[in-house]
Amino acid sequence: MSKLEAIEKKVSGLSAEELAEFRRWFAEFDAVAWDRQIEHDVKAGKLDSLADEALRAHAVDKSTEF
Repeated sequence: MSKLEAIEKKVSGLSAEELAEFRRWFAEFDAVAWDRQIEHDVKAGKLDSLADEALRAHAVDKSTEF
């Protein structure tokens, strides 16, 4: 049995309360992982072209205020 299959088996056996707690924990875990990946991509310059495109669009009034 793979690690993923073992995790799936454990999760499927959780009570409703345990599952809700797991969801909260995983949402936080996933958000932190996402933030780390974005930070890595920014440092690596992977988002530079998107930022440049957005700045060019804003300079010619093709952007919308939030």
